[in-house]
Amino acid sequence: MKILITGANGQVGWELGRQTEDKNIDHCAYTRDQLDITDHDAVDSAMAICKPDIVVNAAAYTAVDKAEEETEIVYAVNRDGVANLANACKRAEIPMIHISTDYVFDGMKEGTYTEEDITNPISIYGKSKLAGEEVLKEILPHHVILRTSWVFSSHGSNFVKTILRLAMEREELRVVNDQYGCPTSAQAIAEAILCIAPMLINSRQKSGTYHFCQSTTTHWCEFAKIIVDIATEIINLNVKKIVPISTNDLPSRAKRPSNSVMHTGKFVEKFKHSIPPLSDSLSVVIRECENKLKE
Repeated sequence: MKILITGANGQVGWELGRQTEDKNIDHCAYTRDQLDITDHDAVDSAMAICKPDIVVNAAAYTAVDKAEEETEIVYAVNRDGVANLANACKRAEIPMIHISTDYVFDGMKEGTYTEEDITNPISIYGKSKLAGEEVLKEILPHHVILRTSWVFSSHGSNFVKTILRLAMEREELRVVNDQYGCPTSAQAIAEAILCIAPMLINSRQKSGTYHFCQSTTTHWCEFAKIIVDIATEIINLNVKKIVPISTNDLPSRAKRPSNSVMHTGKFVEKFKHSIPPLSDSLSVVIRECENKLKE
């Protein structure tokens, strides 16, 4: 199995690169500077050089607030870039795994979202990611769309690293407590992708849209407390108090779903892949962050 990975400097792409190296899986990993997926000629060239058995698209425009002002750029990456990859995969007669998001939902549902629920994104970012899903379905039937949520890792920018930094600098943190979701480690996502990739190569019956996230349902404020509780055993922190605030107390350009908790039963049943506990993943990431602080 040979994998072409896009977005190799993002959280999931970086983890995929690390794990394929560790597991001696043949791969070509391209950062945004190395492969601009909005350039169809560049995509075709990368495909010709790599000759993969499957493509994993971890490239995306993910700056949710900034996306409200850069609509053309967002759609160029999250929709048109996906189309370029899908067309290249179609010509090569190979499948594609595409990472999507919980933000394709509006957050109005009570309870967990399933793959069959109606999508209704409320931000430009969410709308562009849904557009990417739709264009992939139209062009390339042999695919997996993997919707995930609240991604964190020791690489790049994310909520966990922000909370750790602020908890070392400040005694009080103010964090939103009325947006619910499922934090998910990039490591767990990468492990899942490498598990399902050979299955997808060997069977079109595995194609479809799946939800993948870790099982802990929480809001951002509670998640911050979980991070601090685990980190206290590993890193010296200054924070003494974490204060819950509402979304209205923290104005932002983009709307975010108040509930984006997703049900993962379909994924687990189809691929027989167990999802690790959040606490285990958090401990790993926090220890990696501590080691980077010492460097």
